[in-house]
Amino acid sequence: MSDILFEKRGCVGLVTLNRTKALNALSVDMINHLSHQLKQWEMNDTIKAVILTSASERAFSAGADIRFVYDYRANPPYDFFRVEYLMNCAIFRYPKPYISLVDGIVMGGGVGLSFHGRYIAAGSKTLFAMPETGIGFFPDAGGAYFLPRVPRNVGLYCGMTGARLGLGDCLKFGLVTHAIEPDNFDAIVKEISEGDEPEAVLAKYAEAAQGQGLEEEKLRVIEDAFAGGSVSEIIARLKANPHSFAKETLELMLSRSPMSVHIAFEQMRRGATLSFEDCMAMEYRVLERILKDNDYYEGVRATLVDKDGAPKWQPASFDEVSEDKLQAYFLPLDPDRELFNAS
Repeated sequence: MSDILFEKRGCVGLVTLNRTKALNALSVDMINHLSHQLKQWEMNDTIKAVILTSASERAFSAGADIRFVYDYRANPPYDFFRVEYLMNCAIFRYPKPYISLVDGIVMGGGVGLSFHGRYIAAGSKTLFAMPETGIGFFPDAGGAYFLPRVPRNVGLYCGMTGARLGLGDCLKFGLVTHAIEPDNFDAIVKEISEGDEPEAVLAKYAEAAQGQGLEEEKLRVIEDAFAGGSVSEIIARLKANPHSFAKETLELMLSRSPMSVHIAFEQMRRGATLSFEDCMAMEYRVLERILKDNDYYEGVRATLVDKDGAPKWQPASFDEVSEDKLQAYFLPLDPDRELFNAS
């Protein structure tokens, strides 16, 4: 059985992520096949909408297959990310309704697959995160664009710390468009495939999100601390805040790769005023450089390979991060290596 399934159901192009044992971690083949299929459906006049769903009850998608990237560290698979990033752009601009039916874990590249589309219907078990700074990477797949646009600095908080959000906060802050119980996903696919208007169908099944998300006191901590103009200022604000959540947040952030946290802050600072395509071009520049450095491979080693939970970051502390080294991640590539100008 394929890791990704495609079906024409009535007027809908239906995609089912089917790599369930790996929580739908996105492989090279999955990305290539989906990118190709979306282009085909875009040109097919009988396809009126695209719907993405998952065969797993635990996850929509846990992100890209980071172990695959680790195993190819001697010859980094840049083209895997190139195809993924160009597909993220295509999803963002997709001319037909692009609907993701999400429940369970949705992280990293899985977010890029779903949250850039027109509609995101999320179930009660939705667990969103951009956890990349914890493995020496950065919140890519469009993180530079959507995270700084999340209200009250919650996107910066998520991108720098890797903190998780449930359905209530995802709906509250506009990361998803509808809260819908997964029991209704099949009915949604059926009705849209029979020609019903997607927006009306989703509205019919939408509910209020249940459960408590980030309460106001925690939001005030986030809003104040992550308004800081630099990583060091954010750290100082968290240290100065007596609320226990400030201490928790600081400890979480300080457990991440110092260079990755600085990269995340800088990409979101820049991305706040850039177009989606410019954000993706910037992320690709960072990607090419980060795959030549230490921290990504060290983070994956500590998390998935040796599983000792003790990554040796380079540099080891936040104070040691060089501004020159940080800015070098964002410099233009050779013209033939740029995301939109590859030969």
